[in-house]
Amino acid sequence: MARFRKPRPQGSKYITPDGYRRLEEELDYLWRVERPQVTQQVAEAAAMGDRSENAEYIYGKKRLREIDSRVRFLRKRLDGMTVVDQLPTDQSRIYFGAYFELEDEAGELHRYRLVGPDEFDPKRGWISIDSPMGRAVLKKTLDDEFTVALPKGEATFIVTDVRYSPFD
Repeated sequence: MARFRKPRPQGSKYITPDGYRRLEEELDYLWRVERPQVTQQVAEAAAMGDRSENAEYIYGKKRLREIDSRVRFLRKRLDGMTVVDQLPTDQSRIYFGAYFELEDEAGELHRYRLVGPDEFDPKRGWISIDSPMGRAVLKKTLDDEFTVALPKGEATFIVTDVRYSPFD
């Protein structure tokens, strides 16, 4: 008997122009480059004979399913995206695309950028607008203090900088 899994809530439909371009490039690469290569490899493996014991054939078919699944997801996702390419009228507040700096309770500074769920990158300090931190920081302005529930527990931050261009 299969176990029912509640579908995950769909992420925000906002994306930066660079993020949209990267997803389009990934889709194009998968469809025009990788899929034809894997299809050719599967055809060559199938020509070798017994497919039931042919690892190259089995793994090639599995990779084709993964590629097709990702292509379907990207096509559906890109179709409904809203590219945010204009700055907000009130640039003193944190909105989508903002770069901001927070000071924690220990006095350490943390730099982040608020982006869509398809382009978050913890290494770069890019956080999703759908994350707890992203929701907590939305519409905050300089010197605003807020508390957010993090995996380690609740933490309090103060906004020390808001800008719409990258930090140097």
